[in-house]
Amino acid sequence: MLILDGFGLQAFDSQARVTLLDIIEDRHGKKSTLITSQIPVKEWYDIIGEKTIADTVLDRIVHQSLRVELHGESLRRKKSNQECLYL
Repeated sequence: MLILDGFGLQAFDSQARVTLLDIIEDRHGKKSTLITSQIPVKEWYDIIGEKTIADTVLDRIVHQSLRVELHGESLRRKKSNQECLYL
């Protein structure tokens, strides 16, 4: 299992795009990949950049995935607020 945590926190440069494509193509249909991101999937095209590479990567990631979208306040923030009450 490959875990990509915090996906898309900054835009990909040309080398990062090619590397991402190589990794996703190598794993597609063979190995599990877990991706976490605070960025909505619809914005991943802009983050990956190059439209052809973004289409190829996202076609393999998005259309064959099980998506879990969480809504609401950050659990870290919630826990931090609770700890402040006890200080």
